[in-house]
This record gives sequence, structure tokens and C-alpha cells, in this order.
Amino acid sequence: MASHAECRPLGMFECELCALTAPYSYVGQKPPNTQSMVLLEESYVMKDPFTSHKDRFLVLGSRCSLCSRLECSLFYSKRFCLPCVQENISAFPQEIRQDLEKRKAPSKRTPSQPGSRT
Repeated sequence: MASHAECRPLGMFECELCALTAPYSYVGQKPPNTQSMVLLEESYVMKDPFTSHKDRFLVLGSRCSLCSRLECSLFYSKRFCLPCVQENISAFPQEIRQDLEKRKAPSKRTPSQPGSRT
């Protein structure tokens, strides 16, 4: 019966940037049923709904280490929200910059550019 209690949602996580909502079952650095797993930040966690393994979980998000917004954006040694990453982009490695450019690319389309409809 204890396993049901561990999976029961404690509350609802809501990202302050993108409004993603999901029920979380744990907040902290050591998710239940994990042997030696310790997260580097206090995180909102839910059991992975895509597997039956008790030790699998999803990190929904955490607070930005710079502005403290509760969000789901980017983890690079610490959690950073996208506005803080963009303000401090020169402090991140090239791989992170390239990844952010890829994420922005589809949204760069202007209304004058034709869409591809088939």
C-alpha cells in the first residue's frame, strides 16, 4: 500500500513561463525508490507514466538559479529559465547556444513567408 502513497500527487506543478501543468508526487533531491540517485537541485518529480519500473521518474522542473521562477526550461549544472539564459547567453557553451538557436528557428517564420501546406 505504501507504493500507492508514493505515487499519489502532492500537488500540481505549474511552469511560470510556459504554463505546463502536471501532478507531482515528490519535491526534493532524493526521489522515492531510487538507490543512489541524488538530484543536484530541489526538483518537482513525478513517477514516469511510461514505464512500470518503480525507480523511474520524470523531473518536471525546479526554480531558476538566477531569478527563482518555478519553471521547466533548461538544466546546465543548475536550472535556468530561458529568459535568464538569453540574458546571459555568452556564459553558456557553444552547444547550449546552438540548441537554443534550433529551438528558436521554427518560430522565426514571418507572416510573409509561405507555409508548406499539402
